[in-house]
Amino acid sequence: MGAALPLGEPVPSDGALPAGFGIDPETAFGVYLHVPFCRVRCGYCDFNTYTSDELRGARQDEYADTLLREIALARDVLAAVGDVRPASTVFFGGGTPTLLPPGDLARMLAGVRDAFGIAPGAEITVEANPDTVDTAVAAELAASGVTRLSIGMQSAVPHVLAALDRTHDPGNVRTAVEAARGAGLAVSVDLIYGAPGETLDDWRTSLETALALEPDHISAYALIIEDGTKLARQIRRGEVPAPEDDLQADMYELADDLLATAGFEWYEVSNWARDDSRRSRHNLAYWQGTDWWGFGPGAHSHIAGVRFWNVKHPAAYAQRLAAGESPGAGREIPDAEARALEDVLLRTRLRDGMPVSELLGEGRHAVAALIADGLIDGAAAVRGNVVLTRRGRLLADAVVRALTR
Repeated sequence: MGAALPLGEPVPSDGALPAGFGIDPETAFGVYLHVPFCRVRCGYCDFNTYTSDELRGARQDEYADTLLREIALARDVLAAVGDVRPASTVFFGGGTPTLLPPGDLARMLAGVRDAFGIAPGAEITVEANPDTVDTAVAAELAASGVTRLSIGMQSAVPHVLAALDRTHDPGNVRTAVEAARGAGLAVSVDLIYGAPGETLDDWRTSLETALALEPDHISAYALIIEDGTKLARQIRRGEVPAPEDDLQADMYELADDLLATAGFEWYEVSNWARDDSRRSRHNLAYWQGTDWWGFGPGAHSHIAGVRFWNVKHPAAYAQRLAAGESPGAGREIPDAEARALEDVLLRTRLRDGMPVSELLGEGRHAVAALIADGLIDGAAAVRGNVVLTRRGRLLADAVVRALTR
């Protein structure tokens, strides 16, 4: 059910932002809509999600109405400080958003449109389990204004899916992609590598299967073992092996090679797109530090330097909103040092990089050594930008440490 929420100061019951904070009306505004429901809990998952027996009073069939109350509250909060901007991106994440009827997702999107407006050409994404998407679902989502479907493929190999506790039928990935295409939606597929028992040949099979679907975008994430998950307990008890760093590095390099050959370019360490126009604009907003409001239990937001987050459990979330109160659990305003560290952490993950001139202290002097070690692109650095080489992408955490010491 997700990691513990961070500490922070209390959020006022009306959700009001701190006095005196400044807004930039030119900064893009994104909306994240969290749908915390899953049919089963995957063994590796640390997201704030709930199966039916974990809801304890919360109801899926009432969820859209509950979230619409938070949208109305957010509209009032932002209107009070003159900060109602149209959403340039909207992202339904989870959990499994497509466990809700398409009509519920459409009502939530209409609520965003009514409260803030949606910018022309906005990217509107729905994450989906392959088993929950057919022609009718895709058509209804498209009719509501959705432009993009992100399909949780994870693997094409049955024993790898079993190791991840994924229950979808691998054959339904193609069905979902074809349904999305038929409805005029852009398509992204998500993959995970490094599962217990997965070989390099297994990973090649998954990559080649994903590429055969001809998506616009592919995300490929290394499996991370999160404390408190079923998989972490299995590894601790010796029931399954832990991911091997060297094998995961080989898998990353194989992905980068095959995707590049197929015409995909990396634009973030774990994300590739056929061209710049098919990048995930919503996720880019996170990495670039723009503004977004996250709706739903456990969702995080960032408005003009203020970070805040909601209570985690759907029942507590619904109770707060039913009482006319903000579901906010805490908030913080990071200081300049924390923001500088985060800026390096996020922006160096991007192919566009970050300006060398924005590095602080010893970080700027570390660039030459990182070039010599083959971790930063020398030609890009001469042009004034820190851009990771492929080896640098594999050792991104070490690069960030060197740049922020």
